[in-house]
Amino acid sequence: MDGCLRTPTARIHSGGAGGKRVPAGGRLQVQPGYGLTEIMARYIDEILQPGERVLYSTNAHWIFYFPAILAWIVALALFVASRRSDIYSIMIVCLFGAGLVALAALFWTLKGWFHRFSTETDVTNLRVVHKTGFIKRRTFEMALDKVESVDVNQTILGRILNYGDVTINGVGEGRETIRTIASPLAFRSSITTR
Repeated sequence: MDGCLRTPTARIHSGGAGGKRVPAGGRLQVQPGYGLTEIMARYIDEILQPGERVLYSTNAHWIFYFPAILAWIVALALFVASRRSDIYSIMIVCLFGAGLVALAALFWTLKGWFHRFSTETDVTNLRVVHKTGFIKRRTFEMALDKVESVDVNQTILGRILNYGDVTINGVGEGRETIRTIASPLAFRSSITTR
């Protein structure tokens, strides 16, 4: 991009476990070489109204990678077992098992990455916006003045790793549950403290 600066209404979030507050101006200077999520237009950037700015962004938590992490560990253990075995048939079975588990791990890694890549959860100065999906898209938007309450549900592991489910109850607009998002308490605070 010719070494020029780009000024998106950007999520500061870059793959970590939590969401981030966007600077007061709602804009961030990004140097060339930014990640894929900054190259592709974000949904929130496409729907911002005049005078509207992003106050907070979060994403699905990295716990979606947990099945992949376990599978990679099992694949590595099977591979190491195959190298330590002196019996040819056991070595072949372990190598074959390691290959199968590695394929499953690769699938779960890509699935987790795609889910995180295609999920956006933002709070602007006017509304809450949640989008999932890439080709088949599902969105939820609620004006901040219509939010009646915001409930957070965290398991013990969710409290330790800082993820949980957030249920937004609206006045005359029903309810929406956003599952397994990073930093749910900070997300709730960004909605309720205005």
